Amino acid sequence: MQADYVIVGAGSAGCVLANRLTEDPLTRVILIEAGGRDTNPLIHIPAGYMKLLDHPTLTWGFKTAPDGGVNGRTIAYPRGKVLGGSSSINGMIYIRSQPEDFDYWAQCGNRGWSWNDVLPYFDKAENWNGPAGYKAHAKGGPLNTSAIADQPALCQAAIDAGREIGLEYRDDLNDLPHGLGDHIGWVQQTRRGRRRFSAAVSYLHPAMKRPNLRVITDALVHRVVFDGTRATGVEFAVGGKIERADAAREVILSGGAIGSPHILQLSGVGDPDHLNRVGIPVHHAVKGVGRNFQDHFIVRVSADVKNARSLNERSRGLGLVNEVLRYVLTGQGILTYGASLVAASVKVLAESATPDIQAMFAPGSYGPGPVRQLDTKPGMTGGIWQMRPLSAGYVEARSNRPEDRPAINPRYLDDERDRRAVVGGLKFLRKLFEAPALAQYVVAETAPGAGIQSDDELLEYARQSGTTVFHASCSCRMGPDAMSVVDEQLRVHGLQGLRVIDASVMPAVTSTNTNAPTIMIAEKGAAMLKASARLAA
Repeated sequence: MQADYVIVGAGSAGCVLANRLTEDPLTRVILIEAGGRDTNPLIHIPAGYMKLLDHPTLTWGFKTAPDGGVNGRTIAYPRGKVLGGSSSINGMIYIRSQPEDFDYWAQCGNRGWSWNDVLPYFDKAENWNGPAGYKAHAKGGPLNTSAIADQPALCQAAIDAGREIGLEYRDDLNDLPHGLGDHIGWVQQTRRGRRRFSAAVSYLHPAMKRPNLRVITDALVHRVVFDGTRATGVEFAVGGKIERADAAREVILSGGAIGSPHILQLSGVGDPDHLNRVGIPVHHAVKGVGRNFQDHFIVRVSADVKNARSLNERSRGLGLVNEVLRYVLTGQGILTYGASLVAASVKVLAESATPDIQAMFAPGSYGPGPVRQLDTKPGMTGGIWQMRPLSAGYVEARSNRPEDRPAINPRYLDDERDRRAVVGGLKFLRKLFEAPALAQYVVAETAPGAGIQSDDELLEYARQSGTTVFHASCSCRMGPDAMSVVDEQLRVHGLQGLRVIDASVMPAVTSTNTNAPTIMIAEKGAAMLKASARLAA
């Protein structure tokens, strides 16, 4: 089979690319996805994400390698394996991030990636469904975004508590001017009405009606096929049968920060020392493939509460029956909730120029780990992460077999500044919980608990309980240096006809949630591909 473009991965980026490239009816596209169709109803009910993070078929079932930074633990590492990728299983938070993040990307030598350069692509993607007058938002794009309609009393108390301790209230957390200080506000979601708006729903489903797009599901990509230094296609397996898709123009890897470096390595593109060690013939040396891997590391503070209804009791028994009826009849209630409803950005390190900790708040409490199981007693939870971690790890093929999962290690808390930031973030959450607006509801802190007080104890708690916040990035870093993988046009260094377009190309992880920036990257990448095609015509 042959097309102009072969895209590997139907996650957030791949769905955007498939849509934008097939807008030209003369451009043929093949999109290859390892997972299946996004037909599971839990995908489309916003709160269903809590049941999807450990789903046996809708995720890859990855785990991180044991690491000393987290006391030798392995951590479950959910990544979507379905049309829409992780946008079909995530917590739906829509936030573009601080403008300084993108200015830093440009300062790393990536021309065209400053805040002013990328803002048009955020706007191109978005269709704002919230209140009028939100000047930072755009209408007319494929991706529906919404404000939080149901605002629980505990969440409003958290916002009031933030104001009591000096945070600025921001009505729009996507209206963040340069130099903004500590602030708090309601999050926004990739949602329209009662339904999640994944990249598959917003971008791919409309494009699948076009005759020039072919989508292949349940297909495991084995390698990129080369003719010398030019990528000419992709080899993949469906039902045990090896097939090949040839690309007349370009091959695009959109497998995410785990999948894209792994496929490059399986194709013989990577660090020769690593490839030789696992038995993969070296086709082209790019030492940075799979390196510089970053993620946000979340640590939580929880408390039992009184005199306020939390998710814990609203999600059980008659409370759940009432919420299901409310969802069906009005499209509101707890079934429309995502991972959190309130977010704060605060500075805890003296050397930071802008806020360095992201704090999320939810009107419920959970057991440990990334798979969320609500407690039985009423509770609330705050979670913090270091916005710009200095720690970086790796994604490495373990063998030359495509079926073998890669080794994944973000090296959480490897850098001393990250350790100080996490401790400072936990202290901030305690300060928030102790402010009068929230303190009136608190019965007792349940995690880490009153017995944990010193910096060393807080750090040990973080090492033992912290986990991923699902923001895998930077493993095919964009830049001009020796350890970068792609250039500012997202082309793999030293090769032709091969680009990586997904979160793996971030030079540094964005300070907040990564889904909106990933969709922006794909919008910009699609424009680059179209421009290259026009030049070649």
